[in-house]
Amino acid sequence: MTLQDSLLQTRMLRAPEFAPGEWLNTPHPLSLHSLRGRAVLIDIWEYSCVNCLRTLPYLREWQRRYASWLTLIGVHTPEFPFGREKSQIEAAVLEQRIAYPVYLDNQFQMWEAYANRYWPAKYLIDADGYIRYSSHGEGGYERFERAIQEVIHLIDADASLPPVMQPLRAEDRPGAVCYRPTTELYAGLDRGALGNPEGYLRGVPTLYSMPKERPRGAFYVAGAWQAGEQYLMFQGQTEAVVKLPYEAVEVNAVLTPHVELVERMLHPEAVAVEVWQDDAPLTEAVRGDDVTVDGRVLVDRPRLYNLVRNPGFEGHELTLRLKTRGLALYSFSFTGCVKPD
Repeated sequence: MTLQDSLLQTRMLRAPEFAPGEWLNTPHPLSLHSLRGRAVLIDIWEYSCVNCLRTLPYLREWQRRYASWLTLIGVHTPEFPFGREKSQIEAAVLEQRIAYPVYLDNQFQMWEAYANRYWPAKYLIDADGYIRYSSHGEGGYERFERAIQEVIHLIDADASLPPVMQPLRAEDRPGAVCYRPTTELYAGLDRGALGNPEGYLRGVPTLYSMPKERPRGAFYVAGAWQAGEQYLMFQGQTEAVVKLPYEAVEVNAVLTPHVELVERMLHPEAVAVEVWQDDAPLTEAVRGDDVTVDGRVLVDRPRLYNLVRNPGFEGHELTLRLKTRGLALYSFSFTGCVKPD
């Protein structure tokens, strides 16, 4: 391979050392200094981020393939307050079968040290502690694995490495088409996308009526809701409705069962949310991973819930119905990639 063919950065920056903090999946804190001589992959992620979760299968496989030369470290930097709770990260690590060490970056120390602004973000560090390749967001898996192999060959020129693996999902294969889906919509006062004419009122419950006109690029509610900085919480005694017009393949929502109880680190019972699309119950063909056969999502803890998986990139209106006071909506996210024919 010539220098021109290389994917590695020639202007090298030394990777910042880990700040003191809590770790999961390791009996003692790690340091980059102690890992000199090995390649290191830092993955800055967040457990309620759909793009982060979709990257994890590739990370798990790279850990398995290159364990002799590569140390993979997850840096969990929380987007929402519940992401600072160790018990929630432990549950996510177990659910996602993450076996590598995870640093809890609750104070954003590593986020700032890397001048990072994205979830997920991956940084590949060579045996001398220099950042040699980086990637933000989803995709680019083949290029990143080639960069891993280049860094390994800097350690061991004779290392026998496997062929770069084939895409793990159909929508990652050559020929797949990625459309621009509805942008991520946040529910709280910070970056809020509430489309009701009443708007947000800070600190007090507000009774909303569902508007007749509901253009895309916002979500709409009916019932009594109260806004926090990062969430909109149902505070009524009867039923609440959420309407979401969108264009996408998949729709996800970050939900918590009872925001006050979650913030006190208590464990409320699961809350049922009914999910419809285009004023009809979800069919089996489009039902998301977290929707039961009777068309409900059981919100048992703060996390990302997959609501709808359409067969293609389509435009619809999603409806959520709930009756439990205290349930909070944080955000909606969407995917737009369609597998090749």
